[in-house]
Amino acid sequence: MGIIADRRSIMTLFSSPTCFYSHRTRLVMAEKSINIDIVNVEGPEMPEDLLDLNPYHTVPTLVDRDLVLYDSRVISEYLDERFPHPPLMPVDPVTRAQFRLALFRIEKDWFSMAEAIENSTEKRQATRAKKALTESILGSAEVFAVKPYFLSDDFSLVDCSIAPILWRLRSYGIELPDDVKPIQQYMNRVFSRPSFQESLTELEHEMQQ
Repeated sequence: MGIIADRRSIMTLFSSPTCFYSHRTRLVMAEKSINIDIVNVEGPEMPEDLLDLNPYHTVPTLVDRDLVLYDSRVISEYLDERFPHPPLMPVDPVTRAQFRLALFRIEKDWFSMAEAIENSTEKRQATRAKKALTESILGSAEVFAVKPYFLSDDFSLVDCSIAPILWRLRSYGIELPDDVKPIQQYMNRVFSRPSFQESLTELEHEMQQ
């Protein structure tokens, strides 16, 4: 456990430079200006430290002293509570529950479709997933029109989850119609945030080229 043993006092994130789950976590960290050591995990070969720490051998994996977390949503909520400023979840229990439901639906629908696009071995399967993801995003256009951010006047964990998917649409071969202005405006608003730009890896920058 060389990396961890040498840097016990620094929080460490094992992160893939292209994985949207990792991107979600990096965006939360950038939004809160958290000082962290990021270990890039590329390809099938996993660092020995990660194999020892995470029984699922997945990224992102967060190490904070003796605590090891390996689910992007669990990591995001932990960081929001561990570093409370700026808050990325509402204090009110009812609104907080609504945000958690939105997170559940995003993971259930958008994340699963994005995974299908990235991992499908058949063109027909990928095409179906692209169509389903496009229709789901377009079906949310009215929600994007209500507030500056998703369901909120303030940037939240929900936006940290949505933004990495929207950023990848072009690389998935998905072009949203120009007349869906609320979604386009939302994307411009979020993508121009300094924290979002800071969260991007070099490979993620290339996704928009």
